[in-house]
Amino acid sequence: MLIDDFVNIPIPKQKRIALIAHDHKKQDLVNWINENITVLQKHFLCGTGTTARLIAEETELPVRAYNSGPLGGDLQIGSRIVEGAIDMVIFFWDPLEAQPHDPDVKALLRIAAVYDIPIANNRATADFLLKSSLMDVEYNRRIINYNKKVQERLKELQEKQNG
Repeated sequence: MLIDDFVNIPIPKQKRIALIAHDHKKQDLVNWINENITVLQKHFLCGTGTTARLIAEETELPVRAYNSGPLGGDLQIGSRIVEGAIDMVIFFWDPLEAQPHDPDVKALLRIAAVYDIPIANNRATADFLLKSSLMDVEYNRRIINYNKKVQERLKELQEKQNG
């Protein structure tokens, strides 16, 4: 692909971090946050329903709460990624427990990949993200230039119709 096939979008120094956890992982996430509170307090935090409220109560950090996961919260986080309002996701999910909103979780993971959003799905990857040298600097994520892709597809369709 040519260089204009991609767009650089900055992740600012002060990151907007979504915090999500399945029921059996909520306390583990809260414990992890308490262990990393000095780093996390420098950033903007949000999360899904119960998780966000639990974090705010137990850590006294300001956390913007979206809906609970089963009520569309994961999709709201995904929407905020598309809008450019979330830079990173920490999602302690339970791989051993079936979730009624599993399609929403998969949609969130997919959209995070599409928009080149760093995502941690467990304590180890969360530690690696938070302790990365990139955590305290601006970083350019690189995503496909979808405007160019749409123009190319439109041109192909027009050529098929005309030819």
